[in-house]
Amino acid sequence: MKLIILVACHLLIFQTAFAQSNLKFWYKQPARNWNEALPIGNGRIGAMVFGRVNEELIQLNEETLWSGGPVNNNPNPQAYKYLPEVRKALANEDYKLAEELTKKIQGVFTESYEPLGDLLIKQPLAGQPTNYRRELDISNAITSTSFTINGVDYSREFFVSGADQLMVVKLTASKKGALNFTATTQSQLVYQNVVIEKDQIGMKGQAPAHTDPSYMQTMELPIVYNDPSQCKGMRFELRVKVQKSDGTVTADAAGLHISGATEAVLILSAATSYNGYDKCPDKEGKDENKLSESYLTPAVSKSFDILKNSHIADYQKYFNRTSLVLNGNPKSELPMDERLKNYAQGTKDPALESLYFQFGRYLLISSSRPGGIPANLQGIWNHELRPPWSSNFTTNINTQMNYWMVETANLSELHTPLLDLISRMEVTGTETAKNFYGAKGWTIHHNSDIWATSNPVSGSPSWANWPMGGAWLSQHLWEHYQFTGDKEYLAKTAYPLMKRAALFCLDWLIEDKNGKLVTAPATSPENIFITERGFKGSVSVATTMDMSIIWDLFTKLIEASDRLGEDSEFRQLLVEKRSRLFPLQIGKKGNLQEWYKDWEDTEPEHRHISHLFGLFPGRQISPLYTPEFANATRKTMELRGDGGTGWSKGWKINIWARLLDGNHAYKLIREQLKLTGVEGTDYANGGGTYPNLLDAHPPFQIDGNFGGTSGIAEMILQSHDGLLNVIPAIPDNWTSGEMKGMKARGGFEVDATWNAGLITQLTVRSKLGGNCRIAVPNSIKSSGKLTLKPAKGENANAFYKKAQSSELNTLIVKKGSLAYDFMTEQGGVYVFKAGK
Repeated sequence: MKLIILVACHLLIFQTAFAQSNLKFWYKQPARNWNEALPIGNGRIGAMVFGRVNEELIQLNEETLWSGGPVNNNPNPQAYKYLPEVRKALANEDYKLAEELTKKIQGVFTESYEPLGDLLIKQPLAGQPTNYRRELDISNAITSTSFTINGVDYSREFFVSGADQLMVVKLTASKKGALNFTATTQSQLVYQNVVIEKDQIGMKGQAPAHTDPSYMQTMELPIVYNDPSQCKGMRFELRVKVQKSDGTVTADAAGLHISGATEAVLILSAATSYNGYDKCPDKEGKDENKLSESYLTPAVSKSFDILKNSHIADYQKYFNRTSLVLNGNPKSELPMDERLKNYAQGTKDPALESLYFQFGRYLLISSSRPGGIPANLQGIWNHELRPPWSSNFTTNINTQMNYWMVETANLSELHTPLLDLISRMEVTGTETAKNFYGAKGWTIHHNSDIWATSNPVSGSPSWANWPMGGAWLSQHLWEHYQFTGDKEYLAKTAYPLMKRAALFCLDWLIEDKNGKLVTAPATSPENIFITERGFKGSVSVATTMDMSIIWDLFTKLIEASDRLGEDSEFRQLLVEKRSRLFPLQIGKKGNLQEWYKDWEDTEPEHRHISHLFGLFPGRQISPLYTPEFANATRKTMELRGDGGTGWSKGWKINIWARLLDGNHAYKLIREQLKLTGVEGTDYANGGGTYPNLLDAHPPFQIDGNFGGTSGIAEMILQSHDGLLNVIPAIPDNWTSGEMKGMKARGGFEVDATWNAGLITQLTVRSKLGGNCRIAVPNSIKSSGKLTLKPAKGENANAFYKKAQSSELNTLIVKKGSLAYDFMTEQGGVYVFKAGK
């Protein structure tokens, strides 16, 4: 019997390891367009590989290559004069006048993230390829292409190394001397190709001093620009070197020529003159030539295997922390495009769903590394001179969505590029608060860029005049502390930035006629209301999103001040101001009211659900503690419907998970994974997924991928309510599963296996020590001597010391779960199994 059990255990371990390693997806044909190419990156360099046979195309980006230069923080010196007039119009309920006056409080557009260029590998081959395969292996961040022509097997392997800061390409042929190709570069920017050595070429160029937004032709308002004469565009350099080849290598104006080879390894380096958000990239820029050479030179003496192994080790130190298996991750032999077609027709494919979760983690590792620039609207991948929405940082939802999953998915260090950008935004945002509103503190609006632009841009106030970006981004400062427990970071970085964001909010709030504190002007990003008189507008007072974000910021600062044991006078001020904030309202339809009054929407199924911030990503609303508002949120979601763009569906997955409705969250996952962008499969309601698994807004926006990953994480583990809620929103379709390495607030790391909706084994690792409160769907017992106590009364979680409910366990039991407390030691590991 013991032998049978031992064999069974080894078989289970083998199956689990196999299921987790099954993280490849492939195609039987080259990419026909950019939305079928495969993304690779190291946080700084991004590449889209097309897998073409005779002329391979690799489209390249470098994270710092943007148009423009340091922003003018006072582009509209008269802006502040209009604020009193706007508020007077709102007090008189003249929303039309308020809308017109608000347009006068606007400034410059953000700059654009620019494409670096292309690497072309021209390999003329006679005959039709057979055995074609193009694949991406996200377990080691390598993409490859292979095919056979006239009995010769050709292969190409690509990766972008974080360890060596290079892109590496290996080409091979199975027949000696059969590898003949030319490698050349090109760019849409102003550029010049040069020969550096007999085995090395370069491409030197410069980005524009300004790039108009792609949507500018739709604007009716005069556009205010920075003066481009003040700073020329950013310089860049790309280098390509033959690191190894057994053939003949020559270089000329047409590129690198390799002939009579069996194998060739190319290494690519890239650099720009970017020298910080406050320095002109031309006259104050870094030496991009020396930088690109400094990346290339150390790699010359390394073998391909060393470069590859260093790349894999560097990547897997992040990726391997977390795994997810759903229903055993049954293997599919189908190429991804066919797999997505079948999935859209109703085929069950839990391995695709777990792959999609891990693909989001892969994309973040590939586009956001410590010390670098945050993932933008397209992550790090963009091929357009005037990219959609400038490929900027859209801070009324999209930038935040990029990082919703970063802590839970055990990628905490990758949060730091955003946190660093917030520090830079605080500098420019302080000037914006003063110049546009005469206010203290700092703020940003709905768009920013590498230059930390913070002013309201020109255009419709429905999106331009929204000054809550700083307050919302402050949530990320707090969340990073919640998961890491880094008190020094809280004291020296997060708390000061959060406090100065709150100072702006305190100045921004005014009293309404009932003595409540409100924001004015206020918008609910990109949505339009209809007043009782039939006026359609966007500018009003105290939108639910505004008030929820401010409540969230004040609450976090109150807790942070208490945690640090300092600033008690300011803490008491926030407590008093929070008590006077205009409260949440339930509308006549039973929904959570979006506006100051119970108005109708011009688009009842609008893609934004901004007023649900208090449920997610906030914690003002909870099925456990505020069921009446949770029910109003549910009604809102029913009225909004399941349609929307790709990122909107990702947002909704998170909302349904927070409502503990796993089946509806799962329905949205299936909606988000519907194939689009292929003839006959376009998703009529918008959104969906392109054949390369990138999210379709459309066009491509990476926040949909990241939002989907976050939603799946929320279905499996939640910790915002003062407890570790394990598998709180598992759908019926995920009958069994195994999750390893997810993180929870309070410094906990969790592994869990479940079957038929019940926990079979649970492991909790405590980084910080202290009490841990867990909620599970069934009774569990410790595998050691640990005593579990039913959770009652004051919430003693290490990161939520204040009482949140005296009836916590009763409320959780109503949801079919049980809550327990147990004390942990720093570094302790605690294992539980099903049973009483």
